[in-house]
Order: sequence, then C-alpha cells, then structure tokens
Amino acid sequence: MKTLSQRAMTMPSSPIRKLVPFADLARAAGKKVYHLNIGQPDIHTPDTFFQPIKNMDMPVVEYGPSAGLMSLREKFAAYYRKNRIDVTAEDILITTGGSEAIIFTLMVLMDAGDEVIIPEPFYTNYNGFAVQAGVKVVPIASRIEDGFQLPPIASIREKITPHTRAIMICNPNNPTGYVYSRAEMEALRDICLEKDLFLLTDEVYREFVYDGAEHVSAMHFPEIADRVVMIDSVSKRYSACGARIGMIVSKNRAFMDAALKFGMARLCPPTIEQIASEAAVDTPDSYFEEVNREYKLRRDTMVSLLRAMPGVVCPNPRGAFYLVVGLPVKDAGHFAQWLLTDFDVDGETVMVAPADGFYATPGLGQNEVRIAYVLNTEDIRKAMHIIAEALKVYPGRTN
Repeated sequence: MKTLSQRAMTMPSSPIRKLVPFADLARAAGKKVYHLNIGQPDIHTPDTFFQPIKNMDMPVVEYGPSAGLMSLREKFAAYYRKNRIDVTAEDILITTGGSEAIIFTLMVLMDAGDEVIIPEPFYTNYNGFAVQAGVKVVPIASRIEDGFQLPPIASIREKITPHTRAIMICNPNNPTGYVYSRAEMEALRDICLEKDLFLLTDEVYREFVYDGAEHVSAMHFPEIADRVVMIDSVSKRYSACGARIGMIVSKNRAFMDAALKFGMARLCPPTIEQIASEAAVDTPDSYFEEVNREYKLRRDTMVSLLRAMPGVVCPNPRGAFYLVVGLPVKDAGHFAQWLLTDFDVDGETVMVAPADGFYATPGLGQNEVRIAYVLNTEDIRKAMHIIAEALKVYPGRTN
C-alpha cells in the first residue's frame, strides 16, 4: 500500500482538542468536565445576528460572489473606519472563517520553503496552516517572566534570512492575552520597512482589551499600508464561532487580486452566515461594554485564584480571553490528561490545553497550560479549586 503524503504525516494535532477522548471518557464515567481548553465563550450571540435569518424568505440559497457579499464588505469597511482603519469594500475579502483567511494569505505571499517569523507561544493552528502552505514557521520565544511581551527587535533581526517573507503577530494574543504596545507595533513597522517584509496581523480579539490598554492595529500605520495583511473574524467578536465568517483586509491591490483567485477556487463563502454577520455589525456598543466587563471579571477571578496557588506563575493578560500559566509540574500535558483520567473533586474535573503545542521550539512550554476564561465566574471558581486541589496531590509536581 502506498504511504500517505509527507504533508499528512507532518500535520500536527491540535493541543486544544487532542485530549477530547479523555474528556469524553470522564463524562461517560459520570464526571462533570469544566472546559477551559477551548475559546468557546458562553456569552450569548447578540440578537442582531439572528434577526435577518428568522423566518428568512429565500427560495434558493445561491452561490454568492467569491469575494463575499458586497453589502457585507461595505458594512465591515464602515466598521473599520470607525476604528481608524481607512479601508473600502474593495480592500476586504470574505473567507470561510479566519482559518481560511490565514491559509490564503500564506499561500499568496509565500512559496514552499519561504519563512514567516512568529513570536511564540502562538495560536497552535498557525503550525497546521503553515504545513498546508508549505511554509516554514520561524519562532522567536517570548517569556512568561516578561508577561509574553514582544521579544527584542534585535532577536527578531537575527532570525531574518533571504527566505523570510513576513512577520506575523496576533494582537490581542491567543494564547497569552498579551496586547502589543504602540512602541512594539512601531518597532515591527520599522523592521518591516527596513527589511522589506510583510506584516501579518491577526486581530480577531480587537474588541476585548482591558485595563485601559490601547489596541494598536498594524493598519494604523499608512506608511506600511502596502505590506500589511490583517486577518479578522466574526467568531469571537460576536460569540458566533460556528458561523465561520472571516476576512482578509489589505490595501495591497496585487495581493488582494491574487487572494481572490484562491477565493474563486473554493467558489464562495457561506451565504446565510454572511447575511447574519452583516446584521451583527449593527450590534450596539453597549453589548461590547457589557461583555468586556464580564470578561474582565472572569479574568480577575481566575488570575487571583491562580496566583494564590503555590508555585504557579500567572501573568495578568490585558486582552482576548486566555492566559498561559506556568505550573509546578514536570509535564503539563501529562497533568492535563491526569486531570481527566485520574482526578476529580466531588465528581468534577477540568480540561485545559497543554501549552507546548502553542510553541514551535521543541522543549518550550512543557510546564505551561493555556486556560480560557470563557465560563461564568462561579464555574471558574469551581474549576480553579479543582486545579488547586489537584496540584496538591499530583505525582509529577516539581516543588
């Protein structure tokens, strides 16, 4: 029998989902599992999203334009201009989720063997997208001791080779919740200008920033407008992860024309979800103000409880709804599995994501986990109590 492709063999499993079978077994055994492993909020999708598809009178769900519905693109362009991002509908390509947007971007900008520099830890699926595109991820490590701030520009400069095509960031960051400062964004702008690189910016968590932090978009710098590609999505902003509507935003006309050819090859993004997403853009600011207050409360609750656990290292994230925490264990992956297979408190346990899968450098993140504060504060308190009790008795504890 012929073997599978090298691409198939190197495609990584998701650390967010790889422990699902153990969670299923825990539930089958009668345990309740608090899911803090995945960015699936329990925040209600706004009513505006559902209004146009209730009792929808559409005799045929037809193919739509490959670039996405013009009315949706115009609506998003107005949204971006409200956020000081000067774009038109022609600068926006609607995709089937932010994932497709990233895959298209890598395939348009890079040939097989080209390189993209990404601060790690980073969203784990970047690794998979790079495999699909034949692109090499060149990681540069940020440190939990520094709150996962941008590594020094000098260290980024050292990673640049003739094969380097772009630097990619997620801002606010998944998995760390870090929000890049204006100074950090300016430093990235300058090195991209100096070295003639693209700057890819994943901004799906733009709406979720706390403690007075400023979200600075790479698209706020007109001097690099021709080399910025922004990735966005409705999934997190409107708590509509299953809608699978993302977008590529760029003022580089050649890039957008090429990306559209990839869009034509997959025909079009889903029509009904686009209609719902267009209406969601009209969600009032009060929705986001309430959601931000709720996420901040959840973050504060989780951080305070984690910091009270002996040996735990927990930065205070200022954006998104994740944090990466250092645990006093040898192998956080084993600990995460052990929580599901061997431990519970009164029939309840917790699922977290081992953080080593968010790094590309072997050996990093071995004692870290990503935790999503996507559950209500009562459930967060219960989950943190379970982790605290587990750390007291876990056989692989280091101190």
